[in-house]
Amino acid sequence: MSSLLAPNASLERLYTGTEWGEGPVWLPDAGALRWSDIPNNRIMQYYADDGRTVVYRTDVEFTNGRALDLDGAVVQCSHGRRAIEREADEGPVVLVDRWQGKRLNSPNDIVVASDGSIWFTDPPYGIISDREGRIADAEYGGCYVFRFDENRGELTPMVTDMVHPNGLAFSPDERILYVSDTGWVQDKSHPRHIRVYDVVDGRCVNGRLFAEIDEGWPDGFRVDTSGRVWSSSGDGVRVFAPGGELVLHVPVPERIGNLCFGGPDGHDLYIAATSSLYRIKTTVRNAPRP
Repeated sequence: MSSLLAPNASLERLYTGTEWGEGPVWLPDAGALRWSDIPNNRIMQYYADDGRTVVYRTDVEFTNGRALDLDGAVVQCSHGRRAIEREADEGPVVLVDRWQGKRLNSPNDIVVASDGSIWFTDPPYGIISDREGRIADAEYGGCYVFRFDENRGELTPMVTDMVHPNGLAFSPDERILYVSDTGWVQDKSHPRHIRVYDVVDGRCVNGRLFAEIDEGWPDGFRVDTSGRVWSSSGDGVRVFAPGGELVLHVPVPERIGNLCFGGPDGHDLYIAATSSLYRIKTTVRNAPRP
């Protein structure tokens, strides 16, 4: 067994019953894992202490990826609202939904940097069918990775050379941004790989190939404290060294939407797959903000 997995670690199925699981985030204060069931337009929540799974909210406008901001609040992507929003007791609050006066496509995945800025991908999956959103026209003519400075209200395109940017994550020092391109979902001549960009003086430069996924596609991923990338794929979790070499494959019997680290000690890898939520114990943790 790989040293990246805990001794005698095995894949556990914690819940089944979603149509397409996505957007997991660990909530330390609640001791719970929250994730999306996008086509069923609901948010699910699993409590680690007693194994309960509940429907957290319904009619949620097809939420997808989510992360915690610097205050520990959930910020998330909404396909239906075509927006980035923050969860609140009274309901979600839209933070940004337009660039240069034109509506976003359908924000998909999201990370929050150490300076509080919100980075997110904006492919068209929530506007090309009614299954994960609502059919609508693309307005700004691209699919970008954006950075949102909430204090200034500024939305800035950071990566503009991808077909359909999807998952994203920073290296432990935030000097590298990893972004997956899943244009292959719509057109098999398009890419299904992860690229890396150097973050220099507030810009993403020197884009280059990091790793390719030959089974399914790299929908979402996380980076551990040593800079390894833990990625979803069509046949399980694939782990890549910082240089791009494949170092571990954890088979999962369903296509994976996304994953995240969590649990009381941070070593649990939660996996949101097509119809089920899985967990496996590791020896690593998610890279913290520098």
